[in-house]
Amino acid sequence: MTLPRILTIMGSGETAPTMVTTHRMLAAKLPKPARATLLDTPYGFQENAPELATKAVEYFSTSINITLDVAGLTQMIGADALAVERGLQLVADAQYVFAGPGSPTYALRQWAGTPLAGLLTKKLRDGGIVTFASAAALTLGRFTLPVYEIYKVGEEPRWLEGLNILGEVGINAALIPHYNNAEGGHHDTRFCYMGERRLSMLERELPDDVYVLGVDEHTGVVIDIDAQTATVVGKGVLTIRVKGVSTEIASGEVLPLDRLRQPLSKTQNVAHSGAPSVVASKTATSDAATKPADTFDSNLRQATDRLNDAFTQAITAGDADSAARAALDLDDAIAGWSIDTLQSDDADYARSVLRSMITRLAGAATGGLRDPREVVGPFVQVLLDLRVQVRADKRFDLSDMIRDRLAEINVEVRDTPQGAEWGFRN
Repeated sequence: MTLPRILTIMGSGETAPTMVTTHRMLAAKLPKPARATLLDTPYGFQENAPELATKAVEYFSTSINITLDVAGLTQMIGADALAVERGLQLVADAQYVFAGPGSPTYALRQWAGTPLAGLLTKKLRDGGIVTFASAAALTLGRFTLPVYEIYKVGEEPRWLEGLNILGEVGINAALIPHYNNAEGGHHDTRFCYMGERRLSMLERELPDDVYVLGVDEHTGVVIDIDAQTATVVGKGVLTIRVKGVSTEIASGEVLPLDRLRQPLSKTQNVAHSGAPSVVASKTATSDAATKPADTFDSNLRQATDRLNDAFTQAITAGDADSAARAALDLDDAIAGWSIDTLQSDDADYARSVLRSMITRLAGAATGGLRDPREVVGPFVQVLLDLRVQVRADKRFDLSDMIRDRLAEINVEVRDTPQGAEWGFRN
């Protein structure tokens, strides 16, 4: 089987449900079993690096059906030479290389003077898939943004030399993921936390032949070198920004690769009055190509709020099945977003809402009932169905909580070889 030559860039959400479809599409292009490697350098400085690697391996195993080998290149400077060589060999042999969150500055420092960049460009010449996301994606261009140093430490905006993997396919750009970030709320954190003021400063420092290529969060671009195309996938847009003038490419669009090699072809005739203008591309292939992205939740907190609203509406309408479905969907969402929320409080928030759902569902069974067995039965049954699923997921804390909440309203649950049985306590 001839290996495809593909470079995939993700702005964020690389291990979230939003990118599962893209990962599966890429995996389908590989032989089975595929040789895949997790390049763990970008987050190698973090104390929880082993946990992050484990979560990524689990995500690819359960969601993508690919086994990831961990390169073990968390530290290359001063590390055991044999261990480094083993890790580099895993990258060299891999048909699929994946790298994600962390620090682009740390990664570049560790990779400097090693064959890493050459191994990646070789795949894009001879065959293989390289998927870089978030911090790792920042290193792909001719120049790299030292995000933490500028945004967190307060250093002056500046560029670092990047790996320039994009240059291998003729794209002369500084790549910026998290392009539409809005975490700042009252202050501008777009453009990977730089905001417009700092990005404008940085843009003026770029050589005339280098432009800014922005990838929104939970969005990607799949560059197929064999087909000479670039396909935008996910929730947001791809932005081509040339000297302050931006063109947005919608999810679902398939561009000729030359569109990214020659960015001035569509922006050179746009008047520039000093303030950046936005030119929205209108060449989407079809409405159907963009609609699926609209159904994505951007993060676990958004999914939790959406499902909590659905649950509340179902309870108000007395629809036990829909209420249970919302609770089960939230349980699935917690599992699906597990690695993406590893370092946030979104997971704790979601679990607290799920516990609230269970309590409200149990409480709804006692409100205004004349025939307890007949009316309580459907509510109890959906709770027992939920309990079966959480037990299968080894979430015994939630299983026990369901049983205890039912006990509080005099419903006793007994586990038998034939399944759970229930009845009212005398």
